[in-house]
Formats: sequence, structure tokens, C-alpha cells
Amino acid sequence: MASSFCSAISSSSSCISLPETFLQHHNNKIFHSPFSFFHRSHFLRKGLTLSRGRELPSIRICASLTEDISTKASVEEKQLPKGETWSIHKFGGTCVGSSQRIKNVADIIINDDSERKLVVVSAMSKVTDMMYDLIYKAQSRNDGYISALDAVLEKHSLTASDLLDGDSLASFLSLLRQDINNLKAMLRAIYIAGHATESFTDFVVGHGELWSAQMLSLVIRKNGTDSKWMDTREVLIVNPSGSNQVDPDYLESEKRLKKWYSLYPSKVIIATGFIASTPQNIPTTLKRDGSDFSAAIMGALFRARQVTIWTDVDGVYSADPRKVSEAVILKTLSYQEAWEMSYFGANVLHPRTISPVMQYGIPIVIRNIFNLSAPGTKICDSLINDDEDKNLKNHVKGFATIDNLALVNVEGTGMAGVPGTASAIFSAVKDVGANVIMISQASSEHSVCFAVPEKEVKAVAEALQSRFRQALDAGRLSQVAVIPNCSILAAVGQKMASTPGVSATLFNALAKANINVRAIAQGCSEYNITVVVKREDCIKALRAVHSRFYISRTTIAMGIIGPGLIGSTLLDQLRDQASILKEEFNIDLRVMGILSSNSMLLSDVGIDLARWRELREKNGEVANLENFAQHVHGNHFIPNTVLVDCTADSVIAGYYYDWLRRGIHVVTPNKKANSGPLDQYLRLRSLQRQSYTHYFYEATVGAGLPIISTLRGLLETGDRILKIEGIFSGTLSYIFNSFKDGRAFSGVVAEAKEAGYTEPDPRDDLSGTDVARKVIILARESGLKLELSDIPVESLVPEPLRACASAQEFMQQLPKFDPEFGKKQQEAENAGEVLRYVGVVDVTNKKGVVELRKYKKDHPFAQLSGSDNIIAFTTRRYNEQPLIVRGPGAGAQVTAGGIFSDILRLASYLGAPS
Repeated sequence: MASSFCSAISSSSSCISLPETFLQHHNNKIFHSPFSFFHRSHFLRKGLTLSRGRELPSIRICASLTEDISTKASVEEKQLPKGETWSIHKFGGTCVGSSQRIKNVADIIINDDSERKLVVVSAMSKVTDMMYDLIYKAQSRNDGYISALDAVLEKHSLTASDLLDGDSLASFLSLLRQDINNLKAMLRAIYIAGHATESFTDFVVGHGELWSAQMLSLVIRKNGTDSKWMDTREVLIVNPSGSNQVDPDYLESEKRLKKWYSLYPSKVIIATGFIASTPQNIPTTLKRDGSDFSAAIMGALFRARQVTIWTDVDGVYSADPRKVSEAVILKTLSYQEAWEMSYFGANVLHPRTISPVMQYGIPIVIRNIFNLSAPGTKICDSLINDDEDKNLKNHVKGFATIDNLALVNVEGTGMAGVPGTASAIFSAVKDVGANVIMISQASSEHSVCFAVPEKEVKAVAEALQSRFRQALDAGRLSQVAVIPNCSILAAVGQKMASTPGVSATLFNALAKANINVRAIAQGCSEYNITVVVKREDCIKALRAVHSRFYISRTTIAMGIIGPGLIGSTLLDQLRDQASILKEEFNIDLRVMGILSSNSMLLSDVGIDLARWRELREKNGEVANLENFAQHVHGNHFIPNTVLVDCTADSVIAGYYYDWLRRGIHVVTPNKKANSGPLDQYLRLRSLQRQSYTHYFYEATVGAGLPIISTLRGLLETGDRILKIEGIFSGTLSYIFNSFKDGRAFSGVVAEAKEAGYTEPDPRDDLSGTDVARKVIILARESGLKLELSDIPVESLVPEPLRACASAQEFMQQLPKFDPEFGKKQQEAENAGEVLRYVGVVDVTNKKGVVELRKYKKDHPFAQLSGSDNIIAFTTRRYNEQPLIVRGPGAGAQVTAGGIFSDILRLASYLGAPS
């Protein structure tokens, strides 16, 4: 076939002089007249005269006419077979981007066991852009087009030299140079005229496909398989339809295909993609993504078994993998689903590519030429799709986004019930050539909202202001408002139709990710739900809904503040449990940062918790709390963020409100926020209740004990709290459980300090302030509006020792007061009682107290051992016998365990299995 490309302009070809039938010069512009061409033959000769007396080299285009060829008696016509024996393959520019890749394509074609194959190829990668650049340079009168054309020649010459040899190489290079010379003459004409018509441009640009198809066909022949190549301009006939699109003429194309096949029958046909002809035989293209369209049209013309689109990805993903790392390859898509996803920017196929094969039920398979083991994604009829995906639980198949949009909102009471308002709105939009991507209107007809590309919104707004000036001035319309910086998120799935709860799940996922929805649209087909969000929230929203629907894994970005005793223990617990949580509970906890008082360790994907201490030493940077929070939260890799404050720092607690307001969840054992100023506490809780951002602080009262959750459970089920009384300090519990049998109080304190139960300075425990903070937290949880100063506290630090300069001095002086403590203990012993340091919330009388009390030895508080805590809830339900919670209330392991429990509770709230 290559040799027939233009056999030296044989007697079967006719030459048409361009000045008379192809080019006319008018006002320095070049226009096409209809001309006839078939078979790979456009040669430029000399002798064109333009008006205004300017002499140019004359250009004539010779066309081998079908009518001439078809009359050759020596050619025996052969009937075109159609149907299942044909498979269609399409290889994009990346697939044929080098000589090695062209060889790989040839291998795939040869090894395909289909009886007959038609292969559609694009130009080599970057060549189409190079050809458009030639036109641009020439009509800009930039003589750089000459060197640019030489680069095109060199690229194809080198590739052919790697692929071919002997007569095949010589023949191809000869024809290639003729093409280049012809193009050079044509570009010279464009250079002088300063303008190129669309037909000229399409003719020039289409050469890339011609060359790649010829080379591939010759490589296949070289490997011993017969092959013919097809210039699809001889077969595919299309009609321009405006908006930079064309409509195939299937009847005429089928007629010409039969004629072509009768002349060049073959079981392997290599066809050019992207290019076609008008009914007047003027060269044109199928526009961008045209090679895919070519393959689909050919699939329809041949009634093929399957169309395979070869590309550089494994298939269609459930979401853009550049934005959602957990996106998965979809096994199948229905035609409608592929249509919807491609419209919203997913890397599937152009919607028009699906139409030709859809009417015949021909599947399209998208496969990766660089990963032949991947089965790819099949786009097929919904019945086949349903059968293959019968085990798929997700009703949403995939998600796609469109960025750089603006919303236009036209509203006013005068719109309601007035016919033609919507028509007038969109007529104005059409007049400025803007593309409306989404429309939303409430049933009240008070407003119409629609999305357009941001680059077009200014013209749209001005057109609407002009069209409705009178209505705006009269007050019938209140405004034409523009909301910039928007993005669209679309959820697509055929199984969404008539399935209750899909929308609820979608919006619940967005709400829990703290995403505000600005507009909503859903067609009655129910194949897609479209929402408009702020541009900066788009990726976060995409990840949130994808995680909720498709992955069913709750991924949370975590920042750990305070890697001290409790924080480091928590990190080790997370390390030990991470794989189990991921595999068994679909919870993926990723620590993105660790912050101490002077350094911080940050990661973009998650810190290796087996090496966090080593990494902090090696890669730590200067601590900055604001940068730390921004890094953990601003990393759009994960939609949900939690900061875990393991400190007792009031400054850090002061950031909670801002974090919650920004959509960052907070988990903490730090009591400073909930026991601080009442107005700040109320403000914090009000924000928490109004948003989907969570604030968990179970470990502030009972370490790992469920004190807060028990209290909330009682209140939420309608019980009334009368009194809460308990031993809230594991340190003081240990001290008074051990303070017996004549032991010295100072010795017991020293023992507790040595065992690690006390703070570095035991006065922090003995002062009772920690217990008072727990009492005020419980009081506020019970509905009392008390300040910390409202709680009387009995300090166990002797008055003279409160001013000691150091903990060491305090411990040295404490034995002096052993007799005083010993007397109290002996008095209790003589009365058959024990000493216990307790906190009490008297809800009935709206007060609280922290003090040392005596209890009978049969009282539950007297039964403690070690550092256990115990809390008794006296309520309307539990009046005669209080509800008691008892267990370890101190130690890094149980406190870290309480924090960990809150983190898992957060995961449950965000969608993980509870």
C-alpha cells in the first residue's frame, strides 16, 4: 500500500491546478474550494499566481481518483466481511512514540489471535503539536517553520532507520522527503499569505498519522504478516457540526469502506486516526481525541467484536489517582457511566467516542500498553456490566471533578411564575459563547444558578446585566451574583438509580469532612449527583466521598503534640496496632507530624512509627505550632485530620477553637481547655455541637476509664444526675491505699514518686488542683456553669512547704509533717474508717468540693487497691445504689489507651465500622 501512495503520479492520477480549483486569494486570505483526492497523493508543483501581481511558486495537488482506480480491470473486487471476526485496536501517540514502542505495537498486533484486525494509530507523540506549530509559525511569518519542519523530517527518518531496512526503508524515506518538500512549499504559501484556512491546517497536521501508519504497516510486513495501510481520508466522511466538532456520515463512509476493501483486502489493516474528509473530499480532522473517535467509528463500520484503546494507564480509575492515591481500577463501566465520567473530566474517553459503538453494543476496552498483565476496563452495555459487577456493593462507580469554575446566580421575586425567564437567561449566555456546565433551580423559581468556566464568567455576567437591566432597576430581579473559585464534584453510577440513601451518604461524607456545598444538581436518570464546592476544598471533598463509598477505609491524618511519656506510649501503641486496624477494621491512621516543645518531624505520606525516634533525631526541624497544624491539615492526601494534644499546656489548649473551626478534629487528655475560663469552654462546646468537627477528651478525667462517655450516656437517655463522687487521682489513690499500718506519709509519697505515679514535683498532685480540674469538667458536663475558683480545694501540701524552691527541698521537709498526717490516719482507723481524697460534684445544690474524707471500711471507696480510680454516679435511676465505674486511673499505658480509644471513636464517627 505504501508503494501505491503516489507511484510517481501514474496515469491513474489526475492533477488539479491550485489557482483554479483549490486556492483563491482574496484580501490576503487563502480559501479552499472543493477538491477530490483519494489514496495518499498530494504533490505540489510550480506555477501559482496570486492577485495583486504577487508571483508565487505554483502549487498543484494531484489526486488519485477512486473512479479511476475502481475501473482497473486487473483488480478483482472482494466483498467486505463484517462482524465478530474483526477486532479494532487503537494506539495513541505515546504508544508509537519511539521505534521500540512501534515494535511493541507490532508484536501486540501479530500476537492478537483475532481472525481480522484493524489498527488505528495516532501520530508519534508530540508530532501533532509539532505540525500545528508549523502552521502557527508560517502564518505568523516566522521563518522558523523551516527548521521546525526539518526536525519533523529528522524524527521520522531516525525512527524509520531503526525499524526498517532495504527497499522498505528506501521507499519510505523517499516518500517522506517528497512529503516534506510538498509541505515546505505549502507552508511557504501560508507564510506569504499570512493566513491558513482550517482545511489547509487539517491537511498539514494529518501527515503525522500518515507516516506512523506507513511505518507500522512496514514493520508488520517485515515480521512476516501481510498488512495494508489505510489513509482514512479515503473512507471516513464527516460533516462539520459547529463547536469544533464533526458528525460521521455512516452511509457514505460504509460505501467507501467497501470500495476500499474491494481494492485492498487484508486481514491486518493499519489505519490513520484523527483524519477524515468532508463530503466534498476536503481533508479535515476529527478534532482533539479524534483517534479514539476514529477507532469507534471503524468499530461500528466493521460491526467489530471489540474496540481496544491502548494507552499508558491500567484502565479507568474510580477517581483521579493523582488526587486520590487509593483510587482503584474499575473492571467494567456501562456506556452511560463512561459518558458521565468523561463529561466531568475523568480520563476515560471523549463522550462522542462512545456513541458509534453504543448502538451496536460493541465493548470498548481500555488497556495499558506498558502493563500487558493488567486486564483493563471494559465499557459495555449495562446488562453485561450488571452481570460482571453483580458482587459490587458500591452504588457509586466513580468520581470526577472539574476545576476553575464560577457560579452565576440570577435571583429575584419577579422570576417566579414568569414564563421565558430561564430562556432569556440562557439565550444571553449563548450569545457570548459560554459553556454552561451545570444548572440548578429551586422549585420556588426564585433563583436560577448555573456554573460556567471561570474564564467566561465576566462576559456572562455583563451579558446578563445588560439583558436584565430594566428588571434589575425595577426590582423584579434582585441580583446577578458571581461566586468565583468553584469546582464541581460528580458522583457517577448506574446503580444509583432508585437506590435510597446514596445522596444521604454522599452529603454525610462531605459534612464530616467539613465541606460546604454551594449548589446541587441531579438528573432524573439518577446516574450522577453533582455538587459545587469551593476550589480549595475540591480535592479534600473528592477524597472524603471516595473513601466513604469506594474504599470503605477511614483514613485519618494525625498530628501528635507532646511525645513525652504519654505521647510516646501512644505512638508505640499506634505502631503495634496499625496493621490490624487497617486489615480488620478498614481504619488507616497516618501520623503526618510529631511536635515537641523545640522540634517537629513532618511527613507527606505518614511517619514510619517503627523509627519515629530515630527520624526525629535525624530529620527534625524547629518547632512551629502553626506550621505544624497547617502541614497536617493542609496535606490534601487525606480528607480527615486530627490533632492529638498529649501535653498539659494551656497555650496549646487555647488553639482548640481555631482548629475545630478549620475542620481539624481534636483528641486530648489535656484538662486545661475544659477546666479553663467558663466562657471559653462554652464557646468551644457550642462550636463543637454546631459542626461536624469532633472534640474528644475522655482521658481528661479517668485516663482510660469511660467516665465522660458514661455521664453523657446517662444524660442523653434522660436520666438526671444528682451527685458525682469519686477518687479521681491515681496518684492520691495509691498514696492513701498504702498509707496504713503505721507507715509514714512522707515515705508513702516517696515510694509513689519512685514508682512514677506522681508528677516530678509531688506538690502538683498533693495540691488537689488536678482533682479540682476533673471535678469542674464533670460539673460542666452535668450542666453546671462553674469556674475553677468556685471549687473549694483541701490541699495536702503543708502550708510552710508550698513555697519550697524545689521538689527535692519539699521531699526533704515533708517528714516534719508525718505526725500530723499520722494522727488523721489513726483517728480514722480507730473509727473503723479509711482516708480517701475525693472530688464531689453536687449537682442538686450546684456546687463542688475537693477534700480528704473518711469512709467506712465496707464502702466501695475503701475497697480500692494500687492506683485505681473509682467514680460513683448517683442519679434519679441509680439513687439507692449508685452506678460505679472503677479501674486503673493512672499510668502512661492506660492514659494512652484512653486517647487511642477516642481516636478509634473518631474513626467510627467518620465512617469506619463501629
